[in-house]
Amino acid sequence: MRVLITGVGGFVGKHLSRLILETTPDIELHGTVLAGLPHTTPPEIICHEIELRDEHAVYELLVAVQPQHIYHLAAQASPRRSFSIPWDTLENNIRAQLNLILACLTLNIRPRLLVISSAEIYGSVRPEQLPVNEDTPLRPGSPYGVSKVAQDMLGLQYYLSHQMPIIRARPFNHFGPGQSEGFVAPDFAIQVARIEAGQQEPVIRVGNLSAQRDFTDVRDVVRAYFLLMERGTPGEAYNVASGRIYSIQKLLDTLLELSTRRITVETDPARMLPVDIPIIQGDAARLRKATGWQPQIAFEDSLRDTLDDCRARVAGG
Repeated sequence: MRVLITGVGGFVGKHLSRLILETTPDIELHGTVLAGLPHTTPPEIICHEIELRDEHAVYELLVAVQPQHIYHLAAQASPRRSFSIPWDTLENNIRAQLNLILACLTLNIRPRLLVISSAEIYGSVRPEQLPVNEDTPLRPGSPYGVSKVAQDMLGLQYYLSHQMPIIRARPFNHFGPGQSEGFVAPDFAIQVARIEAGQQEPVIRVGNLSAQRDFTDVRDVVRAYFLLMERGTPGEAYNVASGRIYSIQKLLDTLLELSTRRITVETDPARMLPVDIPIIQGDAARLRKATGWQPQIAFEDSLRDTLDDCRARVAGG
């Protein structure tokens, strides 16, 4: 079995590759990393440095790999950052996926392709629409959300027009060890770790704490991706969500309880988003029916592991 993971060196890619290597015998696992950037990947992964926006480079990659499964994770993944680089976000996320699809068509190969969309495509929904299912209207509130709508719909379009076995995953908020700064859980956790290490004054600066999100541990999310690749129906979209919502205040309070230091919290207007969705909750019934998936890692355990990971990063410089 030849498997390709784009963005294998990223937060989710590392967890997914570990899961696949641990559970799949006789696997030939290939992964892409962005050319020119440092990366560390296990020796079991055949790594390809590539710019996925380069149509010819993607074609040559698929000629060489001839994958049977493609997990397309590579993307500009920050809604917050997308407001400052809207075109880069749109181009990166849409062009990379389209290049993969077009290369498959040119080579006349039909790998199962898992496209990673996002719950950001739903945007701000009314309370009576919660929990959100896959038929909820799309109202993206950021350039990142728009890029994910395009990825999602391109997946559907090429399934309908060319019968490509494309499956669409729509993950809600997820976090865990290894996530980079720029996302709420590691942003808070790294500040706690620096405060504990005496590298920062005992103050955490925050944005809107009242927003409520459906959080899932990244290790549960990659299990969902793996199961969807095996059992998902081409052409379908699947929410990946715990169905449980927590406020950002609850997330911060949990980290503060886990800290060894007394920490003050201050509001920073610079951390407020132009569009901040007050509440989002996912309905993953379709995923559960197709695969039997259930989240296994508790919210508090995910935060403890995230904080321990950030402590190790701070200790290591």
